[in-house]
Amino acid sequence: MSAPGSVAAGVLELLAGRGQSLAVAESLTGGLVAGALTAVPGASRVLRGSVTAYATDLKRELLGVDGALLAAHGAVDAEVARQMAEGVRRVLGADWGIATTGVAGPEPQDGQPVGTAFVAVRGPGGAGEVRRLALAGDRDRIRRDTIDAVLALLLSELTENTRAQDTEQHGGNGCLQP
Repeated sequence: MSAPGSVAAGVLELLAGRGQSLAVAESLTGGLVAGALTAVPGASRVLRGSVTAYATDLKRELLGVDGALLAAHGAVDAEVARQMAEGVRRVLGADWGIATTGVAGPEPQDGQPVGTAFVAVRGPGGAGEVRRLALAGDRDRIRRDTIDAVLALLLSELTENTRAQDTEQHGGNGCLQP
C-alpha cells in the first residue's frame, strides 16, 4: 500500500479543491486516522474533527449507532461502521465521514477473529461504501493497515464520485466535450 501520508495528502487535496470537509470516527485505530490526516500541512482546511468512540456505548450516544444493532451484532460489524461514518458526518457537520471499527487483538471480540476490521465512507447524496478487512499481523500492523484501507477507500470514493459527476455533466461518456 501507499504511505498513509501520501494518500492522506491526496484525499485532503481533492476535498480542498471541491470545497468539502471531512470528519473521522474511530474505534480500533484510536485516533491514528485523524493523526495521519493532521500530519499533512493544511489539513485544517478540510478536517472538521474526529471522534474516538472506543467504548460501545459512545458509538451509540455520540455517533447515533443503533443500540439494537450493537446489542445484536456488537461493535465489529459492517452496518456499525456505516452508521459511525454517517453519524460523525452529521454530528461534526462535514460533507464526508469515514469510520474504522474492528479487532486488533490480542483476543477475538464480538465473535470476530483478530484482524477483522470494517472501514466505511459516507458522503453527499448517499455516496459511500463499507469494506470488510481480514488483516494479518500484530496489533500495530492491523491498525496501520486499517488506516491505509480507510484512506484508500475514501480516495477511491472521491475519484469515483468525480468520474460520475464528470459523466453526468459532460454527456454521459466521461469525456469533456468541446
